[in-house]
Amino acid sequence: MKVTFPHMGNLYIPVKTFFENLGVEVIVPPPCSKKTLELGVKYSPEFACLPLKINIGNFIEALEMGADTIVMAGGIGPCRFGYYSEVQREILKDLGYKFNMIVLDPPQGHLMDLVKKIVRITNKKSLRQIFMAGRLAWAKALLLDELDKIASRTRPVELNRDETDTVYKNALEKISKAESEEELKGLGREILEKMAEIKKDEDKLPIKIALVGEIYTVLEPFVNLFVEKQLGELGAEVKRSIYITDWVRVNLLPSFLKPKEHGRVIKLAEPYVRCFVGGHGQESIAQIVKYSGEGFDGVIHLLPFTCMPEIVAKSTIPSVTRIHSIPVMTLVLDEHSGEAGVRTRLEAFVDLIRQRKEEKTYDRMLSGN
Repeated sequence: MKVTFPHMGNLYIPVKTFFENLGVEVIVPPPCSKKTLELGVKYSPEFACLPLKINIGNFIEALEMGADTIVMAGGIGPCRFGYYSEVQREILKDLGYKFNMIVLDPPQGHLMDLVKKIVRITNKKSLRQIFMAGRLAWAKALLLDELDKIASRTRPVELNRDETDTVYKNALEKISKAESEEELKGLGREILEKMAEIKKDEDKLPIKIALVGEIYTVLEPFVNLFVEKQLGELGAEVKRSIYITDWVRVNLLPSFLKPKEHGRVIKLAEPYVRCFVGGHGQESIAQIVKYSGEGFDGVIHLLPFTCMPEIVAKSTIPSVTRIHSIPVMTLVLDEHSGEAGVRTRLEAFVDLIRQRKEEKTYDRMLSGN
């Protein structure tokens, strides 16, 4: 069995570690690229979500590299993500590829169903072996999320452009190769030291921008046109509404282990979106409200073209913006989106935020506060 899976940010590192530590041969698709997108667009329905098209491109590239088993996440609710695996299976079979597809649906109170599928993939490894492999993969996921957060704080104040990204890429490679939790602890300290050594403009005060929206467009830099990096270059510190480990905690853990904070945050959306609408639609609105109370200067809402849950969320954003007095820019992404056009919009949004902050400062000075 040669297993593959779709790319979504740095998720490939812990997933690869998990399966390899259980003796499964893993074929990681090449990083998402123009070729990946072209393959996906060529063979996918025109009005399918952009993530589905990228996934098709990932799978074709991996199958051409020798993969014979696709592991794909499943979904629930109104979001079309729940149908991805069925649509993808039919597209790939029509193209003549021979493979098995194993869909890992959210447990929804039936954790053993998920475990049984993992046992099947790993050729009946014991629960203890699965647990130990999961521990190392989880430790890597935690460190990867921390690396992303440190890089987003460092990038806007670095004096030498791209120095943060150089340290970041080296760290990714080392985390991927790490073979024990002890080694990862040492790497964590090393990453902190390397990031601290980057020369910074200590007088610069970055603006703070949050990213919310559909999970794939938030986590996969190729799809969102490297929006975090671009904002960092424009002097903005970026925080995502969701990281890899956040998704795992909310979707894969039993209900009694799920973070209580998530439920409290969701309640913030109730005046605007009162029920679950699929995907992260309700959560996007809740996070905008949350960030407005945490001193963030603006929010960027990311979604793929035709994404139903985020379209519902988008319709309520004008009310949220007005009531909570926080600027929100929506970026709708598809295969026609271009980095130059997005860069222009980001520059305008950052300028708007800076002007807004200056006006608030002048108002406080004039009022004597």
